[in-house]
Amino acid sequence: MRKGTLMPDFWAEQLEKGLAEMELSASPQQQRQLLDYLALLEKWNRAYNLTAVRDPMKMVSRQLLDSLSIHALLEGDSVLDVGSGAGLPGIPLAVLHPERRFTLLDANSKKTRFLRQAKLELGLDNVQVEQARAERFQPPQSYDTITSRAFAALPDMLRLTRHMRAPGGCWLAMKGGVPEEELKALGREFHYEIHPLVVPAEAGQRHGIVLRPAL
Repeated sequence: MRKGTLMPDFWAEQLEKGLAEMELSASPQQQRQLLDYLALLEKWNRAYNLTAVRDPMKMVSRQLLDSLSIHALLEGDSVLDVGSGAGLPGIPLAVLHPERRFTLLDANSKKTRFLRQAKLELGLDNVQVEQARAERFQPPQSYDTITSRAFAALPDMLRLTRHMRAPGGCWLAMKGGVPEEELKALGREFHYEIHPLVVPAEAGQRHGIVLRPAL
């Protein structure tokens, strides 16, 4: 397969099929934005090492569909993607949910440079990019959902971001298998719900874990 000519068509077919399997609705414009993001990510990844997934055959499932698998677990109008890296899951979710506001937070300058470029090229007016360490970031307003795909273990994620959670808001952590030891380390201070996630073309376990302070 010659990537330069056939890969965009292959990605489009994979994305359309995956969205259908996940029963997700995305307009033609949103699907084009998702594919444009993937192409931009592949281009920048050659020089900046933004993500470990380099096989173009796996990028739709592991980058786009995996990120979108938590869309039904989002709460409220404002979402913080902490340790956003290459914009996962924040950018795919922002494309799918233009009615919500997304902040992509990362301490790495080359990653935030990519995020700003992606925001510009995709025309994502509902996205804000911030470069800072999570524990030092003081946003002008708090967030209804704080999510992360690969930021930290659960106790660290909650500790470093709790000052940014809005009253009544939640944390939404993306994990592979259920992190039993991390959950045990939370003690009785937090309640959590475990939601199995289904990602087309991915055989490994995926879970979304929604957490809230115990009352």
